[in-house]
Amino acid sequence: MELTITTPTVLFPAVSLLLLAYTNRFLHLSALVRKLHSDWLTGKDPVLRAQVRNLKWRIDLTRWCQAFGVMSLLGCLCSLLILMTKVEVLGVIVFAVSVLLMAISLILALWEILISGKALELYLDQMSDRADG
Repeated sequence: MELTITTPTVLFPAVSLLLLAYTNRFLHLSALVRKLHSDWLTGKDPVLRAQVRNLKWRIDLTRWCQAFGVMSLLGCLCSLLILMTKVEVLGVIVFAVSVLLMAISLILALWEILISGKALELYLDQMSDRADG
């Protein structure tokens, strides 16, 4: 396989957009934690404990998404530098690792998205219990 210096640059826009999305997700979770903290101080809602557990998982996953995304970007940069020095085999290996890191980041993002749905289900279950009872 021949890898030119332009191939790793294809990932730069994708990585930048993903990191922006992960940062926005993290900021949203931060705001949600602050609101839940305020709710917790005013009244002990039984759903809050489950929400807190859920949010801890989501925040951890979002951090790992960001970490693997940054490592992927650094891998792309390293592969560019290596390809510039004409060491093609090493450049291909480093680029392949950076693509793998990006895949891990995306899988973690998918996991976080699936968990976020469970947070909404907790509220919906509580509302349906009150509506039924």
